[in-house]
Amino acid sequence: MDLLGDWWTPLVLREAYYGIRRFDEFQHELGIARNTLSDRLRRLVDEGLLEKELYSTEPKRYEYLLTEKGRDFFGVIAAMSHWGDTWLAGEAGPPMVFHHKSCDNDTHAEVVCAECREALRSEDVTMQMGPGYPERLRERPDVQRRFARQAEASRSSEEKPV
Repeated sequence: MDLLGDWWTPLVLREAYYGIRRFDEFQHELGIARNTLSDRLRRLVDEGLLEKELYSTEPKRYEYLLTEKGRDFFGVIAAMSHWGDTWLAGEAGPPMVFHHKSCDNDTHAEVVCAECREALRSEDVTMQMGPGYPERLRERPDVQRRFARQAEASRSSEEKPV
């Protein structure tokens, strides 16, 4: 969230998915201040979601291209768009539609279990410490309580009669 927790960063990425590559194009499409855009592009490059490619030497100018990491973030943007279409779109419908070239159908993002392909819903999922959970945090009382609540919620939902 440190990287994406501001208003502009997802919008810069959205424009990159639309094919925008140059600083002036980003600025024109978003109406963003030059210093703010410079900061967001620098952070996205530093984090590996975009890469800079020189396209002019006099003066030096760069294009900002999506990396594999940046392209992989598309699912997050698509899921956010689907949520907005579900809860915020007016009577006319969603402001934008995703069209899947492979099957030639309009579609939307769905978050599903990688194993069984069922929809992932908050009430059907518990979070557990993974192998990469920071060792220094594992024994903190607040962390222990958080994961204990998850385990308790999971047990109590399994015990309820259907």
